[in-house]
Amino acid sequence: MKSGSNSRYAWSAWILAAMFGLGSVSGHAQSGELRFGIVGTDSTHAVEFTRILNDSAAKDHVSGGRVTAAYRGGSATLSISRDRIAKLSDTLQHTWSIPFVASIRDLCVTSDALLLLSVDVSVRLKEVEEAARCGKPIFIDKPLAGSLADAIAVVKLLDARQIPWFSSSSLRYGHEQRPQNLTGAETWGPGKYIDGFPLDLTYYGIHSIESLFSLMGPGVVEVAQSRTGDTDILRLTWSDGRIGTVRLIHPESTYGAVLFKSGAKAELMDLSSAYGPLVEQIVRFARSGRPPIPERETLEIFQVMDAAQQSLERGGASVHIPVVSMK
Repeated sequence: MKSGSNSRYAWSAWILAAMFGLGSVSGHAQSGELRFGIVGTDSTHAVEFTRILNDSAAKDHVSGGRVTAAYRGGSATLSISRDRIAKLSDTLQHTWSIPFVASIRDLCVTSDALLLLSVDVSVRLKEVEEAARCGKPIFIDKPLAGSLADAIAVVKLLDARQIPWFSSSSLRYGHEQRPQNLTGAETWGPGKYIDGFPLDLTYYGIHSIESLFSLMGPGVVEVAQSRTGDTDILRLTWSDGRIGTVRLIHPESTYGAVLFKSGAKAELMDLSSAYGPLVEQIVRFARSGRPPIPERETLEIFQVMDAAQQSLERGGASVHIPVVSMK
């Protein structure tokens, strides 16, 4: 993938939208609140994002958009989907008066942008393909996919159709701004994993990995993972020699980070898991068509998780990260 392709596709999508009334620059989006359509109401994020956008009295309210419709989705084979979709859907319908539609295609007419929140990664590529037909900006909740191969397939599909998109954990925005001149960092958080996610770290470990990326930036060239008792340790080496560590505790943990700078004391940082800052980024993205995260960085996170799983299977041996081919 060539450098700058993300901005090129975003700009192309903006031009197409301006010409044909698609995506984030539709007349309605420019003149008033953005209309968000939800794909997948089996995630607690469906309720939380709706509350933040639709409740103007909420302390963490984000203005500029509203959830106006939802497609239920769901998976009978995945317990975290099957066991909670009814309750979450009921909350959306009766607490927030969100109308439900029969298909993703039905969201195209009533939405300026889509929030793909389904928890079942096995249907991610199929749902992305259907959502892309709307020609609207898409936020894809973490994880982008269940495997590196599927993540690449999703990116190829969206790039081919010139659809603006981004995917992120809320923990990426758990601090105000990227610290400067870091020589290293350690993040920690919960490391629970469940069946149904081909890469173990895509379920919860991704939060702390993405937090580390938000602090250190991209450029990882080597990964090693070890497991002792209830803890997984990931050691990431950057191309400039910096080292970052991710500590994942099973099944639960708080989130946090330690920052290291040359000639300075280590700095402890709390990481917020609040959704408001992420929703604010989503609204900005949907209106501008400009993703806040380069797609190359999102794919690199998947390379790290894929390499970490390989390392664990090899007894903790270091695994080199190659350049991803998008051909």
